[in-house]
Amino acid sequence: MSKRKSSSTIDYDSHPSELVGSGVSTINSKVDIKQLRDKIPPHCFQPSYTKSIYYLSRDIMLAAVLGTVAHTGIPSLPSVYLRTIAWISYGYLQGLVLTGLWVLGHECGHMAFSPSQTLNDVLGFILHSSLLTPYFSWKSSHRRHHIYANNLAKDHNYVPPTRISYAESLLFQANRLEELTEDSPVVIIFRILIQQLLGFPWYLLTNITGSPGSLHRKRSDSFLGNSHFAPRSTLFRPEEAHLIIASDLGLLAMAGVLWYASESLGLPVVLLYIQPWLWVNNWIVAITYLHHTHPSLPKYEDEAWSFVRGATATMDRDFGWTGRYLFHGIIEYHVIHHLFSRIPFYHAEEATKAIVPLLGSHYHCDRNSSFLAGIWTAFTKCQWVEPDNEDAKPRDRVMWYKGGPSPPPEISMGRKSWSL
Repeated sequence: MSKRKSSSTIDYDSHPSELVGSGVSTINSKVDIKQLRDKIPPHCFQPSYTKSIYYLSRDIMLAAVLGTVAHTGIPSLPSVYLRTIAWISYGYLQGLVLTGLWVLGHECGHMAFSPSQTLNDVLGFILHSSLLTPYFSWKSSHRRHHIYANNLAKDHNYVPPTRISYAESLLFQANRLEELTEDSPVVIIFRILIQQLLGFPWYLLTNITGSPGSLHRKRSDSFLGNSHFAPRSTLFRPEEAHLIIASDLGLLAMAGVLWYASESLGLPVVLLYIQPWLWVNNWIVAITYLHHTHPSLPKYEDEAWSFVRGATATMDRDFGWTGRYLFHGIIEYHVIHHLFSRIPFYHAEEATKAIVPLLGSHYHCDRNSSFLAGIWTAFTKCQWVEPDNEDAKPRDRVMWYKGGPSPPPEISMGRKSWSL
């Protein structure tokens, strides 16, 4: 596990071509994006139709087999207890498989599934719509998350508060934060359950984990003003409106399919689809949260941020066989994904091994903590951030997580209520 470094020893500073001229500051640059790219074998950047279609077909087959066996076999079990256990087991297992399909849709959104943008968008739209994720809407905001990862002013995902804003949320004096104790275990467990169950749909609805600077316009006070579902949302540029409408139509079409399956075909949609879909939401939140939330991961103010600094402030973890084969390595090889998001997942391990010697101690990896231990650490040790050196120049400051009780629940990006 990498340790904290002072700002003077974090020497990555570069940015992709799309950020050139954006005013990103230079900080004692020693490792840039070109040096990292040159370490990676060229074939790692080439998606394969054959491999990608194989994994897609495999996951669809697994989902179909599980659904068929559950629908035909579970109702015939002789005991209500056996049927209950079987349905719960099915929901968990199908949730793993469907999460893998969601990850393949995610690959499409990054143009990493195939060389064809049209095929990527068609398959991504189908896969994400079938899992009630607005494909083009999410693709747009997720792209900005990748561009501005771990930038406190502009990132979309899990942007922590600073000392002052955290203290204000607790109605506590900022200079006395160290006196606070952690929440009770019961409170922590409750907050974890709420985040894992509702976190992803609520993020899509409100952009709740994002910074106001992640928006294209000033934050809206209306209910859907910052959502992934409104064509005029502050999340999107005006020229993206037709794509947001297309995403919404995809969700409506899937809702129609579920209604028809329930009403006309008599399928137990709640058990066959809704139950595993809730597991998908859980895994999406958990994967994203654990990649970007750990006491040893830095965050950066806008003046100190650079693309490589932000991309490497990400944690690779280990989720065993499930992570590598069902989740397509998205947990195990996320640092390389942030540096080069068009590398297909089946080349991510090779590409990671190629750049780790160059990254050295700045490669963040936790192969030992369990999923539950990682969640617990994040919830108890990562509530707010402050710089390691208050006297450092803004361009040299690095922000680190601090622990404390969970702040009161928010409605949307720092808001406690809506103005309708």
